[in-house]
Amino acid sequence: MGFTIKWLGHASFQIKVNGFNIYVDPYEGTYVDKADMILVSHEHFDHCDISKIEKIRKEETIIIAPSTCLSRIKGKVKVLKAGEKVTMNDFIIEAVQAYNIKRFRSPGAPFHPKGSGLGYLITASGKTVYYAGDTDFVQEINELKNVFLAILPTGGTYTMDNPEAAEATLAIKPQVAIPMHTLDSDPKQFKKLVEQSSKIKVTLLNQGEKYEFE
Repeated sequence: MGFTIKWLGHASFQIKVNGFNIYVDPYEGTYVDKADMILVSHEHFDHCDISKIEKIRKEETIIIAPSTCLSRIKGKVKVLKAGEKVTMNDFIIEAVQAYNIKRFRSPGAPFHPKGSGLGYLITASGKTVYYAGDTDFVQEINELKNVFLAILPTGGTYTMDNPEAAEATLAIKPQVAIPMHTLDSDPKQFKKLVEQSSKIKVTLLNQGEKYEFE
């Protein structure tokens, strides 16, 4: 049982929590299993691929997303704001802030404005996975506690870069960190920065690889 984290590519993950199948930001990779739940961080096509969502959803699939996704996703969607939670039988999904303070498409217009997107905390059996979404190292990240595994973007163009993601990881203090949304960055640099300054283990997954823990 426990958690199985499979990197599908880019910022897309399949997370199995005690046998419950969750997809996060469907976009890249191969999708075979149907979803019990789909978490979408924001409306951009590389995080909210409607063709993938329609392929993996069932009639009873729970889709959780910010309100910015409502115009794209058909059918029933559970809208969350940062700070709100959904409690299932044996786990909790909590939405947290994800936004830019350094990356702008034009002056005063961040790629990801505050309130438009989310990160997620997935908690089960006393362990919490933090999926950061597309974000810079914002002040709310400093408030995260008791995270076992942190999944953070490190690309630099639309999100924090390797040094900023390493700084965020050190603030969160998880036991394990996994980089995503790497774009043109080198995840090995992120691994070096984190591990030379802490006892946090950075796991670099190849596309399709899994990380498991109980």
